[in-house]
Amino acid sequence: MTSTRPSLIIGSRGSELALWQSNFIKRKLEELYPKLTVTISIIKTTGDKILDSPLSQIGGKGVFTIELERALLRNEIDIAVHSLKDLPTELDTGLTIAAIPDRVNVEDAFLSNDPKAQLFELPKGAKVATGSLRRKAQILARRPDYEIIDIRGNVPTRITKLHESNWDGMLLASAGIERLGLAKVITHHIPTTVMLPAPGQGALAIEARENDEEIAKLLFPLENADARLSSSTEREILHALGGGCQLPLGTYVRKDGDDYLIDACIAYPNGQGMMRKQLRSTQQDLINSAKKIADDFLAAGGADIISHLSNLERMEKTH
Repeated sequence: MTSTRPSLIIGSRGSELALWQSNFIKRKLEELYPKLTVTISIIKTTGDKILDSPLSQIGGKGVFTIELERALLRNEIDIAVHSLKDLPTELDTGLTIAAIPDRVNVEDAFLSNDPKAQLFELPKGAKVATGSLRRKAQILARRPDYEIIDIRGNVPTRITKLHESNWDGMLLASAGIERLGLAKVITHHIPTTVMLPAPGQGALAIEARENDEEIAKLLFPLENADARLSSSTEREILHALGGGCQLPLGTYVRKDGDDYLIDACIAYPNGQGMMRKQLRSTQQDLINSAKKIADDFLAAGGADIISHLSNLERMEKTH
């Protein structure tokens, strides 16, 4: 393919995984457009600067993306590459998700210093590390006796912390581990029937300026329609609930015969009040079905969960 554009700048966080993702998109663009010079500009985000506090305390929504979006709006970069699950459901005015490439493994992974360990078969009072309220809620709903250790940092740093600790295990997204070539450290994958992933987990989002038609045309070959359909439906549930990235919502949308199966769950971070719903939907009705699940959750106690989290967030920010 040809492009008259001489160069393109990708904005990226500086973590190993973020750079892998940005370099992956860089290679794809260079393969498509051999004459296009693609460079990566590393931008430090709030989430990268503050590593000693839980995400829910430093804002949750947008902490890994806002500085990249500002750089886009200032024309300092041409596109930004994100893990889709880090991207808020409402983007800044003037920005759009221009492409969602092929989606990879959506499952969570359990890591342990004991190669035979199983997440839900650990001894009473087991210590399990995760930085995700969603994972915490789903673990404690089944094993309220576990002690959850809050952990931050990039993927290799977390793995090192596990190896140096007396923890019984740790949870991370399978996609990130596998993208970094570290699959051998996974003790076992957790099926989505057991633990639902975050909305958009396993997918990348390429964000661009909404009015930049030239960039949109360049990125169009990277778009995967199925990945956008499933992840957009998952994100619609999150959006309809009015929650940010730190809402303990698990959801996964997959093709099932001629229809789609939407699976979602929500609970308090301590695992109490767990609600899980499955809904079969046609492709044409996916967004309405996502909104119905959100409405059902809100009516059945989800509104109280969201209110509880909002109050906690306000209290934590004032201390």
